[in-house]
Amino acid sequence: MKMVEKTTREILEEEEKRRLSPFAQLSVNSRGRQVPIEPCPLRTDYQRDRDRIIHSKAFRRLTHKTQVFLAPEGDHYRTRLTHTLEVSQISRSIARVLKLNEDLTEAIALGHDLGHTPFGHIGEEALTEVFRKLKDEGYGEVPPELCADLPDAFRHNEQSLRVVDIIEYEGKGLNLVWEVRDGILNHTGRDEPATLEGQIVRIADRIAYINHDIDDALRAGVLMEEELPPDLLDILGRHHGQRINNMVNDLVKASRGKRSIGLSEEFTAAMLRLREFMFDRVYLKSSAKTENPRAKKVLSELYFFFLDAPERLPREFHTENASELPRKVCDYVAGMTDRFAIKTFEKIFIPRAWMV
Repeated sequence: MKMVEKTTREILEEEEKRRLSPFAQLSVNSRGRQVPIEPCPLRTDYQRDRDRIIHSKAFRRLTHKTQVFLAPEGDHYRTRLTHTLEVSQISRSIARVLKLNEDLTEAIALGHDLGHTPFGHIGEEALTEVFRKLKDEGYGEVPPELCADLPDAFRHNEQSLRVVDIIEYEGKGLNLVWEVRDGILNHTGRDEPATLEGQIVRIADRIAYINHDIDDALRAGVLMEEELPPDLLDILGRHHGQRINNMVNDLVKASRGKRSIGLSEEFTAAMLRLREFMFDRVYLKSSAKTENPRAKKVLSELYFFFLDAPERLPREFHTENASELPRKVCDYVAGMTDRFAIKTFEKIFIPRAWMV
């Protein structure tokens, strides 16, 4: 009988079985895709999804989306893309040490923020206000009943899943496997990811953004080094790299051999307190937020302009179903980069004579 040569993918799948922890999510055990496709001969399903995300338009747009500081002047402030890469690096390091599936972890990390709006979390607030107005009052010829299917709030994790399921690839979606989609959806919010790999990304996201937001706030002069809570620095570390290293080491130590991922009680409490400090001093009250009302106005005005003039939407956002239009407009506006949103606003609303 002639022997059938194994594909590279099959060899990789066998290596996963030999090398990874019993708690790891093996690619061969994936729950699969919404639309079944032929397996790739060279890549596992998780490697294939990682590549699909990296080559997506939404991923490329992350380079021009704000993290905390709107249109910062300087070369070293974080964007959504640099944040995503930092989360990916931290997540992969943790997964490798714990012998979990690094490819699945990387795919979730790279896709977790694809649904973020322009202007950071203030964009989420702007679209949430739009949703509530539409559901309560309607708008023009759009009655409230046509907006009943809108969610009660705009949540970037839900929009990230919508990006990979519906919006990307000219409205066909990326057709990712269940485990990647679950990790993207549940990287924040009340529900925990079903896989340990997804749980890694959920915590790595917090480790990354708390620490790099401190770094950016110090660079911007919003915070001074001596203002950081000294008791928390004694636990977590005095400097950016030291804090990340200590938190990752604590996470690995607290999670090794367990069916859940988490920091120790001491580090969890310290990180939560540091997060509260950042909300109080940077995210909500600092000079970094002075542009928030203008950013909200840009997104709100753009939303209602395209709701009034849906023919001006790109072709992939057109719909014949009136009840779908409010969400299609949201998909288009939420997908904009900061600079494209500003440029589009100027083109539509500012007289050209004023721009000379």
